[in-house]
Amino acid sequence: MIDDFPHMRTALDQAEAAARSGEVPVGAVLVGPDGAVLAAAHNLVVTQHDPTAHAEMLVIREGARKLGSERLEGCDLYVTLEPCAMCAQAIAFARIRRVYYGAEDEKGGGVTVGARIFNQKTTHHRPEVIGGILDRQAGKILKDFFASKR
Repeated sequence: MIDDFPHMRTALDQAEAAARSGEVPVGAVLVGPDGAVLAAAHNLVVTQHDPTAHAEMLVIREGARKLGSERLEGCDLYVTLEPCAMCAQAIAFARIRRVYYGAEDEKGGGVTVGARIFNQKTTHHRPEVIGGILDRQAGKILKDFFASKR
């Protein structure tokens, strides 16, 4: 069987690692124009005491460092949860080509619900967005994490 979403599965592994460490379980993978993984990370907001240490932000920073450019043109981002407005704006600034995400974020989403950053007139770059990739698995990791906190 061919796995059409190996990078999303890596992002799910990152989300599970986040949950084990007490972080909100969101994982992300940044893939370069050549198809190679540039970075994989999970949320480190609690660990780093940094409200901007979202998985997406971490892989964008690492990818930019590795490529030696603030522009990540031709790169694709896989993330287990719809990016928030902060991350969506960073995705636009980085000129990421395509965003694949798992579960929608009904409370804090910035792409298809909420702020809808890529639909704003002031957004200079609009990546292609493909949502719902392995969304059941992504949603289950989040639901299980928050159920364990109650």
